[in-house]
Amino acid sequence: MLLTVIVFIAFARGKPSTEIVSLLTIAVIAVFLYFYPLPHTQATDGLAVAFGGFGHPALITICALMIMGRGLVVTGALEPAARVLERVWNLNLQLGMLVSLLLAFGLSMVVNDTPVLVLLLPIFVALAQRGAMPASKTLIPLNAAVLIGGMATTIGTSTNLLVVGIAQDLGLPHISVFHYTPIVLAAALVALPYLWLVMPRLLPDNSTAATKAERRFFSHLRVTEASDLAGRYFDEIAARLPADFRFEERPDGQFVAGRQLLISGTHEGLENAMRVLRGQVAPAWVLDNIAAEARSRGDDVQVVEMVVTADSRIIGRTLASSGIAHNYGVAVLGIHKPERLLGPRIDELQREMRLAEGDVLLVTGLPDGLEAFASNDGLLQLEGAKEVPRRSKAVVAGAIMLVAIMLASVGFPWVNAQGLYLLKVPIAISSLLGAIVMFVTGCVKFDRVGRALSAKVIVLVAASIAIGRIILDTGAAGWMGQALSLGLQFLPPAGVLAAVMIFVTVLTNFASNATAATVGTPIAFAIATELNLPPEPLVLAVLFGCNLCYATPIAYQTNMLIMAEGDYKFADYVKTGVPLVLIMVTTLSVLLVMSYGM
Repeated sequence: MLLTVIVFIAFARGKPSTEIVSLLTIAVIAVFLYFYPLPHTQATDGLAVAFGGFGHPALITICALMIMGRGLVVTGALEPAARVLERVWNLNLQLGMLVSLLLAFGLSMVVNDTPVLVLLLPIFVALAQRGAMPASKTLIPLNAAVLIGGMATTIGTSTNLLVVGIAQDLGLPHISVFHYTPIVLAAALVALPYLWLVMPRLLPDNSTAATKAERRFFSHLRVTEASDLAGRYFDEIAARLPADFRFEERPDGQFVAGRQLLISGTHEGLENAMRVLRGQVAPAWVLDNIAAEARSRGDDVQVVEMVVTADSRIIGRTLASSGIAHNYGVAVLGIHKPERLLGPRIDELQREMRLAEGDVLLVTGLPDGLEAFASNDGLLQLEGAKEVPRRSKAVVAGAIMLVAIMLASVGFPWVNAQGLYLLKVPIAISSLLGAIVMFVTGCVKFDRVGRALSAKVIVLVAASIAIGRIILDTGAAGWMGQALSLGLQFLPPAGVLAAVMIFVTVLTNFASNATAATVGTPIAFAIATELNLPPEPLVLAVLFGCNLCYATPIAYQTNMLIMAEGDYKFADYVKTGVPLVLIMVTTLSVLLVMSYGM
């Protein structure tokens, strides 16, 4: 009990770091049980309790899902959903908000919460900059939808897997991926009007805060035979142009192959325009060479921004005369000229674009070529290099994720002596197989697996499993269950479930949802035993409570992720999150009672 309280306080303070607290917790448990073994155990048995979490199926599943989530991101498999979302927002703001919430909810059911929010966050910020609903009014509702969606399946968040894993260790039957999804869907329908119509009104409009304008890059668009522009007029394609892309002068007549036109746009705008219009902003031979080299070497293509410094040899030259592509095998996609240097008129830029000190180049290529270009030609590479998604693998990555989920939730046909039936595969096995196939097919590079896995999550889950084991084995969970049941015995079943859910919710909002899950799950079992109630709904109450982390910015990593973008204060989370917690606790408690006939 004392160890648990100390760990709670350490996680809530954030000092030392979560990783250090987790490792110290494992070490303390290992040393303590070695010198003071539990009754009827050997001194070395405590090592299995302390370090068993590193080999626990829940942790294996979490790591495998991180790898598959990385595969969806780096292949761009989720980008089509993002593009559809942007079109809907352009039609109507309220409709866009509703569709955004539903999309966030649906994606987070099968993909971990953080990748979903990372994908949608820049879209909402960009839409706000273009005059849509302010980001400060959309990001907290979006985050809440992601968290509710992540609650709906066992693979939605790592916390769900942790609760299910601990519950199975304690004797609860297997809980499948979509076992309790209908309960969460019903609760989400109750919460949706609040997220959609009320929560944005409770949030401030922080759009007046200073925002960093994205750089606008000039380039020349090359019309090719395969381009969607060939044979068309400007009016035919104007409606399809991205908002952050434009032609610097209105083209006359038809677009014909071989024509070059001066354009400008943000990095994302140029990328979207190239995809929609199928034109080129760099010579085709350079781009083809880069793609071929990337395939042969198994390396990733990157896009970076570089500043031309005072001692660069390319100052005063044009891209054609600089020899950049021939010397380094990289392609310059566009040039950003600071306002103080943007002196030439459009006709001069149309004719030639000479490089000057302070220009920012948008360059694509392989890492070694980019590094050689920057060091040899006197350029300063800015932070934030972006890997070009391997879109050829997008369908493969999506199919792998879908099959892994189907194997765990529906199963696959299997024949034995009793006949044909659907054999369900444990999620630890199906997700591990999915991660391996991601490696084999090249959706995720093995040497980049460190970017997919989070050491912080790994040691936190391992420590949480160790705490759960020692709370149970020492009898602490039973003692707390007896103490809580004294006060809960006079409540109806819905009240018991609500009380357990609120208890865990308070812990998850001020400490760690993983630790709250670790403590709450064995306590729920003990309460069920004391009050003669079925354990499964009480375990689900713990699982739901761990996901009701809306009321503070420190409750979950996605809460912190949106704090800076929305310019939020601590009070904004409390004002909007507490009513949502009350709505969800009330609705989920009633639904659990109805579902389990309590």
